[in-house]
This record gives sequence, structure tokens and C-alpha cells, in this order.
Amino acid sequence: MTKYIFVTGGVTSSLGKGIISASLAKLLQARGFKTTIQKFDPYINVDPGTMNPYEHGECYVTDDGAETDLDLGYYERFLGTPTSQANNVTTGRIYQTVIEKERRGDYLGKTVQVIPHITDEIKRRMKLLGQNGSHEIVITELGGTVGDIESLPYLEAVRQMIWELGNDNCIVVHLTLLPFLSASKELKTKPTQHSVKELQKVGIQPDILVCRTDHPITMDIRRKVALFCNVDVSSVIEAITADSVYDVPLLMRKENLDIVVINKLRLMDKREPDLKEWKKFLGRLKNPIHEVKIGLVGKYIELDDAYKSIYVSFVLAGAANECKVKVVPVHSEDLNYDNVENKLKGFHGILVAPGFGERGFQGKIEAVRFCRENKIPFFGICLGMQTAAVEFARNVLNLESAGSTEMEENLQNPIIHLMGEQHEIENKGGTMRLGQYACMLKKGSRALGIYKNAMIQERHRHRYEFNNEYREAFEEAGMMCTGINPDNDLVEIIELKDHPWFLAAQFHPEYKSTVENPHPLFISFVKATMVYKVNHTVRMAEQKS
Repeated sequence: MTKYIFVTGGVTSSLGKGIISASLAKLLQARGFKTTIQKFDPYINVDPGTMNPYEHGECYVTDDGAETDLDLGYYERFLGTPTSQANNVTTGRIYQTVIEKERRGDYLGKTVQVIPHITDEIKRRMKLLGQNGSHEIVITELGGTVGDIESLPYLEAVRQMIWELGNDNCIVVHLTLLPFLSASKELKTKPTQHSVKELQKVGIQPDILVCRTDHPITMDIRRKVALFCNVDVSSVIEAITADSVYDVPLLMRKENLDIVVINKLRLMDKREPDLKEWKKFLGRLKNPIHEVKIGLVGKYIELDDAYKSIYVSFVLAGAANECKVKVVPVHSEDLNYDNVENKLKGFHGILVAPGFGERGFQGKIEAVRFCRENKIPFFGICLGMQTAAVEFARNVLNLESAGSTEMEENLQNPIIHLMGEQHEIENKGGTMRLGQYACMLKKGSRALGIYKNAMIQERHRHRYEFNNEYREAFEEAGMMCTGINPDNDLVEIIELKDHPWFLAAQFHPEYKSTVENPHPLFISFVKATMVYKVNHTVRMAEQKS
């Protein structure tokens, strides 16, 4: 029988349920168990696809086209296995399914209620990934904090799951906070006690307490927490603030979290966890030989989570190059023709980030122009590629009124225009070109040299595309279309000839970068910035002499 682990949070949000879930999953996977993670979010949106990044952070996209919570990015990066539609469920999707069933008459005229209809649908979704023996262990992270009104149906569903499947097949890991009061110089356990009581009120007794803390937990405190929260002392796990999220699996291993879980679920322990590759990665991450500074030009830079996968991809690619990558956000609205040189000087490479809408678009164009004219390594993603195309059309091809119809409908030269299949679409949610699509790389291209494979698969999230009417003019002027979708002839990658490293992709490579397999485009770009830094230093020295 599939075993189920539920991860809940208490006291405050942002304690790191996603990181704890991913770390536990990594340890169990390293022991040989087929493990997956899913996230249940209590908001009414069907998915985060229509939410502003300032509201929710990055919208992560899976192979099968699901627009999901950014925690799924951590699940994939830690486990190295893809997630799917089934790995992220929202209250909106639960209610939408139940209402659709009611409209079809599936409930045979009964009154539809939170219990049992909503909770039954939640339980059905919780069990999906465990069906057909596809996974031995399913970890379910419950969004929000215990005590939130919107979380109550999920907690009731968990209570019923434990009652139906038994304590040997379902356990609850509760992540809580042990705050440190500087005045008394002590850790306080009362918030954790209250958080556990909130769980107990809805009929759930946590099996394991993972205590977030900035200071080590003494044995006396462990005993106190165990006594008042009704758990074993060995089930009180210290989650001390780490230098990096990638330290957490090893810290949880040191605390025996995986062993406690194995014992409570009565699992046959397959082997000691194999974490050799993870430790090698940490060694490279913490002992860099080189350092570069890269500018991230975007419009949501006030919130790091808006570009979470890009930041993380630079960390992973930096480790692969034994290089510390310092990513500095640059607001595209602050860039213009007169100040771009001053704003972007000192960077060894520039990435123009994805986004939607006209705000900050002109600033991104100036960033692209600066990189193209000054031979600075440039990487564009999604709107970043479209920006690069518009900049080239305006400043190299000298095409009047060149732009994107996303920003202005009636253009003389619509370099970027709405995809054909998007014209009849009215609803915004879940209707973009989403998920994994094929891309054929041209012989002799930089992209082919990076990927080492002529046919690749990458994830997308866009409505607008490069207008193929301009492809010939672009290539004649030196902007090569080197990645093409074989099914609809969509331009996926453009590269600039006679430039050290200038590449832009319509897809999102950051979604497929994992700890043990960093994305090759990010690895190559970071390497190019390292070369640029060395050459730039030599040039500056020669000028001084």
C-alpha cells in the first residue's frame, strides 16, 4: 500500500514547508523509495496562471502544461523528476470539479456540501499519485497555516485519510516555529504548543514536529515540546536556519528525520541514502574558484520569488562552473537610452527576464541594444527573446514601427504577433501555449553546440510568437533563427552572429534546471560571462599601460 505523509505548518507562514517536504522526499528517494510530492493550495483561483507575480511569485509550469505553485520547482530540482497537473491542486480546482459533477447530476439530486462532497474530492486528489503502484510514498504539502479558515476542509480530509488508512499508512509532519526572545535569551515553546492544539482541535495529532529555529534546540527543550505536544522525543526535529536550502537534506539526515518517518510508516528500509552527488554539488557551491556579476533586467524585481527559478538556475549553473554568480536585479522601467550604459556597467552578462505587458518594455530593449553593441553576453527568455527581436528590427533592420502586437495592435511591422490558435480565445486562465514542446536545432548553431542534441524538449508559457515573415530579413542581417518547432515552424531560439554569446529562447529553460542536472543554456551563459570578465580585465589593464 502507498504510504502518505502530510506536511502542515503552524505559527506563521513562510517557514519552509516546501523545502522540508522536498528534503524529506530527497532522503527517501536516496534510500530507494519511489517518492513524489504534491502541493494543495487553499486559494480560490483554479491555478496561479492569472495571478500577478507580486501576489504569488513565480508561476511554475510542468511538462504537461500545468501552471502551478513555485514550490513544485523545488520538488523537481531536489528530486530530479518531473511533476504534473496532479502535483498541484487548489481550492478553486476542487470546487470547480464538484460543481461540474453537480451540474451533470452525478450526485443524484443530493444536497452538495463541504462534508462529504468537497472532502471526498480532496481525498480523491490526495490519492491520485499513489494509484497503480506508481509511487510508494506520496508527500502532500498543505498550503497556508493551521488555524486558517480556508485550510479546514483539507485538514478534515487528512483526518479522514488517517482514520481510513490507519496510522501505519498516514502520518502528519507539522512544521512550527521556536522563536528566540533576545530579552530573556531563550527559545519559547508556547507558539508551538498552541499550533499543535489547533491541529488537535480538528482531530489530528501530529506524529513529527519539525521546529524552525535560529538557535540549537537543547534536549530539555526537546523533552518539553514532546511532553506538551504528545509526541516522542525522537520525533522533535531541529530545523535550524541553514546557509543554503541545499544544506537542508543533510541537516534533516543528521536529525534522523528519514529514519523516524520510516519507523512510523513501518517501511522496509531499502538502504542507506546515497547522497554522493548531492554532496559533490554542495562542495562546488561552497568553494567557488571564480565570481561573476550578472544583471537581471525585469519588471517584478522587488519580489525575488517572481523570478525564483531563474535565480536558482544561476546558483546551479554557477556551481557547475565552480563560480559564484552574483545576480543583481535591474528594474527595466528605470532604463533608457541615456542611462543604460551607466546602469549596466560592471556586469559580466545580462539576462532579460520574462514578463507580460508594455510596462518596462522599452527599458528591456535598451538593455538588449547595449549588450549587442558592446559584445556583452546576453541571454533572453520568453519576452526577453521577443524584446531582442524587436530591438534588432528597430536598430539594425531600421524597420519603422517595429514592435509587438501585445504592446500595440496596429503596427506597421509586427515582429511579434499573436499566435494563430490564440485569436479565438477569450478566457485568460490556462489558455496560453503551455507545457513541453519539441525544438529542432540547426546544424552549426551555438544552441546545438550547447545541447549536443539536435532535438530537444522545453517548456513554454506564452501567447505571442516571432513573425516568420521577417525570418529571412533577420538571417540576412545576422540574427539567426536556430531553434524551430518542427510541428508549427515556430521560432524558438535566435542567436546573433559575430557576438561572443547572444542567445534568446522563446521557452523557459529555468523550469528544467535541477541540482544534479543544471540546464545547459545557463551553464554555457555563466561560462561566457567568466570568459568576458577575464577578457575585459585584460583589456582594461592594457588600456592603463
